[in-house]
Amino acid sequence: MENKSLIKINNCRIENSRGIVLEQLTWEMKAGEAWLVIGPNGGGKADFLNALDGSLGLSFVPNPPASTTDIPMYSNLFADSVETVSLERAARLIQEERELDESEFIEGGVDIGRTGRIFIAEGLVGKIKKGSPVPEIAKQLDAYPEIKLCGVQKILDRGLKYMSTGEIRRTLLARALISKKKLLILSDPFAGLDAESRKILLDFFDTIAAKQLNDSKNDSTFPRIILSMERYVEIPAAITNVVEFTGGKVSFCGAKSEYEKIATEKNAAAEAARKANYAEFAATVRKLSDEVNIVMGVENFQPENDILIEMNDVNVGWDNHKVLRHLNWTFKRGEHWLIRGPNGSGKTTLLELITGDNMQVFSNDIKIFGARRGSGETIWDIKHRLGIVSYRLHVEYRMLGGTSLREVIMSGFHDSIGLYEIPGEVEAAAAERWLELGGFKGRGSENFGSLSYGEQRAILILRGAVKCPPVMILDEPCHGLDEQMRQKILDLLEIIAESGTTTFLHVTHEPSEVLKCEKHVLELHPDEEPMYKIIEI
Repeated sequence: MENKSLIKINNCRIENSRGIVLEQLTWEMKAGEAWLVIGPNGGGKADFLNALDGSLGLSFVPNPPASTTDIPMYSNLFADSVETVSLERAARLIQEERELDESEFIEGGVDIGRTGRIFIAEGLVGKIKKGSPVPEIAKQLDAYPEIKLCGVQKILDRGLKYMSTGEIRRTLLARALISKKKLLILSDPFAGLDAESRKILLDFFDTIAAKQLNDSKNDSTFPRIILSMERYVEIPAAITNVVEFTGGKVSFCGAKSEYEKIATEKNAAAEAARKANYAEFAATVRKLSDEVNIVMGVENFQPENDILIEMNDVNVGWDNHKVLRHLNWTFKRGEHWLIRGPNGSGKTTLLELITGDNMQVFSNDIKIFGARRGSGETIWDIKHRLGIVSYRLHVEYRMLGGTSLREVIMSGFHDSIGLYEIPGEVEAAAAERWLELGGFKGRGSENFGSLSYGEQRAILILRGAVKCPPVMILDEPCHGLDEQMRQKILDLLEIIAESGTTTFLHVTHEPSEVLKCEKHVLELHPDEEPMYKIIEI
């Protein structure tokens, strides 16, 4: 007997407030199938998923092609019961917490916002008013198997704004599972997760997908899952079908085995083209960097004894939760460092002590560019010598709105969120050339908010590199990037490192993203004493 149709789209189009984003779409998901949605950044993948969860409108094509026999239609058995877990959703969640922050009106100046417990409970009982008593169901969450599955028991009572990216993703997944929604859309779920969390999620997906494959009538109570990935890696064995979006159209729709053959050929061709063009790409980057260095005067910065950052017996924490304990670490010019450790181990906290986004820097012995923090230097003195790519910066730019790609790049010269000064001719010209270098030629006037999450991240990497800073802080820089853009960015960073002008501090969970120049490792172990190890490669 033929498997039951769960979602069917025939001759439909997807549109947002700016117009049509997918002209014509025909796709069907049946019981007994496990689907992967894939495609390059900006190709239409995110729009398709947003239509499935109701975030974007879906309408019929008025005059379908004559070759199409089926009449326009749309049916979705899960239309009112869909939950999405994604980098985009995590960013929106942190944005919400920032907008609701009332620290300035609270005695002591700390508003922790919603805890993981409250946020997850809201998936069961709806919005919980701030200041209301904790509902009984929220108190009982510790016993839920979904909480243990996602490994969030220890962070239930921590404010969302104090969680790492990986911890927020696991909290979103726990809420999605507990909410009993019938369809879960997991978009790039492994990004930012440590090895243990990846294994938990992969095992979970394979378990659920196995049940999907054996249920031809959609009779089970477990959720259906649609998986979306930026790159064809760590694909669960249970996936049966793939739909790929490129350039606003379906570029493949069929069996996983067939897609793997095509993907292998495409990847080989892309790698060959990359190697053939690498020398020219490197020469362009170096020429542009040399021009910017002359204008910025970066070559005049000579730190004393080559020490850029020094931390002595650093301790950071909140609410009896110690994040960093007795950390002693020196970061020198030309020594590129990889920072690694499990989710919540303090990697981002360490970086925020340097960028000035964590105020506990003033209660510790931390010297940045030779001056102890709190000795009279301004945050702008510090940031003038930093290039920053981080989740926090990404959220800040998303909240700003109305900023063109050109303005985002030029703001890197001024260390601002947004552009508030009239740019000079050199800055404007450099911005255009960096946009072209990143594959955004002719798109400078586009709104940052209109880009996919991955495209936004690529623009922020270009912003961080534009002034060739002495130190570049990279906190999971490749989040959301497709394979081609990811490789281009990694090549760009290697070339910048070879120039000798910029020294990297790099956080990543992806072994394949470790740069060849990174010979020093600061490894954080939150449950051990001491809580860190320094490794030379």
